[in-house]
Amino acid sequence: MLTTAHIDSVMRRALDEDAPWGDITSEAFIPVDATATAVLNAREPGVFAGGDVFAAAFRLTDPTADTTLHVADGERFDRGATLGTVTGPARAILRAERIGLNFCQRLSAIATHTRALVDAVEGTAARITDTRKTTPGLRALERHAVRCGGGRNHRFSLSDAVMAKDNHLAVLAARGLSVADAIRTARESLGHTTALEVEVDSVDQIEPVLAGGVDIIMLDNFSLDELRTGVEIVAGRAVVEASGNVRLDTVRDIALTGVDVISSGALTHSIRSLDLGLDVVVDGS
Repeated sequence: MLTTAHIDSVMRRALDEDAPWGDITSEAFIPVDATATAVLNAREPGVFAGGDVFAAAFRLTDPTADTTLHVADGERFDRGATLGTVTGPARAILRAERIGLNFCQRLSAIATHTRALVDAVEGTAARITDTRKTTPGLRALERHAVRCGGGRNHRFSLSDAVMAKDNHLAVLAARGLSVADAIRTARESLGHTTALEVEVDSVDQIEPVLAGGVDIIMLDNFSLDELRTGVEIVAGRAVVEASGNVRLDTVRDIALTGVDVISSGALTHSIRSLDLGLDVVVDGS
């Protein structure tokens, strides 16, 4: 859940970074008593995300700034749509506009791409999830955007769930330890509510991992034929997650192999910000 406290913490840091000693341009050019209206417009279609984040940029700059959102998080919009309106002191609006817009553009882009993947796998049993490949410090915001697009969230942090990846398995192999035995040992040390996932990169690793008693098995960068084989081998003994090569033109074929989860780091690490504009009119009244 994205909280106001978390939003405000992130936005204060961003505002301080952008204007550490004030906005000297607005202070030099804009009368202190001038008011303004700023309109958030869509220059391309998409799915909205980050409304509260957008509003916080202006609220934290000046509590008298008022933001009205015309679409809700998770709502689709067309090119040319008016997404929000901000009214208040002109200096405050001009100081906060870039920060508010930056976040709204990025979060809406994540929601838009997520929705495209979710729509592409409609009618299958697969769910779309993100990964930990998020912008440092912005994970909660970006994961909120994934949910706005209809996706699900993977583990939030290293503290949430056990996930042994290829590097963990390489350390075990170098020490001559059995993966199955290592999984059993790990299971004994975990609480009963902690999920245990292991990543494999070849079909022959699947049975040893299952023998250890995993809850989730990730098939990493498998071909479609290998994914189908992997699903058959697992045969319901664990949740099957596919990762790697997940694109809009491949995701449905991946889903049709029978996997339960498709995780995509590109949802957050390879996103082009959506083209949104903020048009400001200063009336001086």
